[in-house]
Amino acid sequence: MPSKGSSAGVARNTGCSRQSWRQTQMAELPWSLQRTPSLDAWLRFTGDGRVVVRTGKVELGQGISTAVASIAAFELDIPIERVDVETGSTEGVPNEGITAGSMSIQMTGATMRQACAEVRQLALNRAALRLGVDVADLTIGNGQVLPRDGTNEPVSYADLFSDGIGADAGGNAAPRPATPSPTVQRIDLPAKLSGARAFLQDEIEGNVLHARVVRPRTPGLPIVSSNADPVLALPHVVQVVRDGHFVAVLAETEPVAVRAAELLRQHTVWAEEPPLPPATPELLCASVTDSLLIGSDGAPTDEPIPPRLSDEATLRAGYWKPYHLHGSIAPSAALARWDGDQLTVWSHAQGPFLLRGAIAEALDLPAGTVTVHHGENAGCYGHNGADDAAFDAALAARVVPGRKVLLKYSRADEHLNEPLSPATHLELAARMDGDRITDWHADVYSETHSGRPAPGQQGSNLRAAWDLSPPREQPPVRPGRGPHGGIHRNADPYYTFPNRRVVKHLAAPRVRTSSTRGLGAFANVFAIESFIDELAAAAGVDPVALRLAHLDDQRAREVVSRAGRIRSDWLAEGGPGAGVGLAFARYKNVQTYCAVVVRLQVDGETAAIRLRDAAIVADAGRVVDPDGLAHQLEGAFVQAASWTLMESVSFDAGGRTTTDWETYPILRFADVPDISVDVLDRPDTPSLGAGEAATGPTPAAIANAIAVAAGIRARSIPFTPETLREAAAE
Repeated sequence: MPSKGSSAGVARNTGCSRQSWRQTQMAELPWSLQRTPSLDAWLRFTGDGRVVVRTGKVELGQGISTAVASIAAFELDIPIERVDVETGSTEGVPNEGITAGSMSIQMTGATMRQACAEVRQLALNRAALRLGVDVADLTIGNGQVLPRDGTNEPVSYADLFSDGIGADAGGNAAPRPATPSPTVQRIDLPAKLSGARAFLQDEIEGNVLHARVVRPRTPGLPIVSSNADPVLALPHVVQVVRDGHFVAVLAETEPVAVRAAELLRQHTVWAEEPPLPPATPELLCASVTDSLLIGSDGAPTDEPIPPRLSDEATLRAGYWKPYHLHGSIAPSAALARWDGDQLTVWSHAQGPFLLRGAIAEALDLPAGTVTVHHGENAGCYGHNGADDAAFDAALAARVVPGRKVLLKYSRADEHLNEPLSPATHLELAARMDGDRITDWHADVYSETHSGRPAPGQQGSNLRAAWDLSPPREQPPVRPGRGPHGGIHRNADPYYTFPNRRVVKHLAAPRVRTSSTRGLGAFANVFAIESFIDELAAAAGVDPVALRLAHLDDQRAREVVSRAGRIRSDWLAEGGPGAGVGLAFARYKNVQTYCAVVVRLQVDGETAAIRLRDAAIVADAGRVVDPDGLAHQLEGAFVQAASWTLMESVSFDAGGRTTTDWETYPILRFADVPDISVDVLDRPDTPSLGAGEAATGPTPAAIANAIAVAAGIRARSIPFTPETLREAAAE
């Protein structure tokens, strides 16, 4: 059988046409390369020996720019210091969808590796023709093609591709054999640490105007009255913008914009807020609009839902996760400028192409008239206020064509208006036969995790669009159907049980909700892994042994076994009030394997919890950036620990009351335990997404440690002294 490189031979020996062979080759390419096969779309060489690589993913502080640069440097054999990375933009950068779901390394990483491998092979082929030698007699080093015998001068990539690469990816080149990944320095940090202009908010010079939006905490409330005259009387106020029930102020300086917004709020009256029912498990259960059985592949089905386990079930338990904020350290911001009928937006939203389409549809514009460039802000996994701020900036800038407008949210703006991670209630039941789990039933109740703005929606998910004249409707909420989507992400345990029944229940919206880091996995894994420990205690078996007895995947077993040894060592050290807990999950059941072990102290008098140590054991396949992977796992643990111990959105009868870090406390530096990370590098396997892998195991590991330390089974997040006392009293 001829090699893949011999297209004619393949066609001749298989009876396939060249077109069908090409389709076969393309099917082997990463998805992004299939969608955008032109290699010029991904790489460009400059005359000064540098290479510019492009990724449709965006930098959220997760280090994707460094990872992409590292991959390109390795495959092209060029120093990483000579690799420049261009990230998400609707102008000149491939469309790779949204930066979400821990898919960046799997998607853009695989794409960049294959694209660079193809360019490397093309460089060897072209250099061989130019130098009149065989490809086998050439090698590449330091960004140059070199004759192995030194008889010819080296040829650079820039020389070989001076007129562009001019070729499509065909799947004919294999990436270089994997080697242990070197530790590399983050390429995005120098500017941030030196005070250079690294963030959207740094755009403060030149002809920039400053904007603030003024809105109520409850979406969709109409304005009863608004008097702009006192605001317009302030020096350096440019304009008060009003479109329907959307209002904003424009000023020459930021302090004036802040003062003007405060004054406009004082002179604006909105309609009365409708009553907001309390957030409770009972409300979620009573508000269900759709119930779907989850299939073996993690996707919802239309199959009939079997009845729940009867009273002979071994154990039943209910778990609760409250509403959470994203809690970005800096509030959202955006820049916008109109030039005639062309709109340019700079935003830290996670999907530039999605945002472009959503803005264009909300303003009845052709998508081609809107350009969205990604710019950095404080990192965020999920749908925070970034998209809303971008649309607000576009609306404010519309009245001052030709001038760039910088719109920022205050902390209260962000806390009161960003979409929330939905509250979730879970009811689990299981039956055991000795030390084996024979039946597993789970019912998950939640509002939607899918509230992002995107083109093609029946209405708009941009908040300001609901206030315009005429207003855009909010799109109807429908249950997601994809495998391991929002509510049902990781709802199906990775363990092998003979009989299982997992059902997702979509509740009608009580407040505005959308995605945050891990989506439903945080609540689902918290419940699953807490319940596993409860089952182990009821059966009188070791919780690690119970997990291993139901794991068939050898990679999962190795991760759990390693974590189990850490747990045993820490338990042996003991101490008054000390507890150790373990939890495991494979994110979305197809991505990174992750086990978390937590050692903590529970104060016997105050019920205060102090995290002492945390250990993370993970298998993310081939490791691209060791430090970056460790930082992602550590960051996921810290954020999930903060959700678990402190965070909960508060409400009164009309809406949210969380306006700052006092009313919405988060984990502080003094609260962070010592964290160790043990990564099982598997260079011969594909890289797996890891950014959210530790979020689910973390709350369960903490809950399981509390049970050991204090004999209290904590099932309601957050685990404050008050909730622990309530749990102890049950």
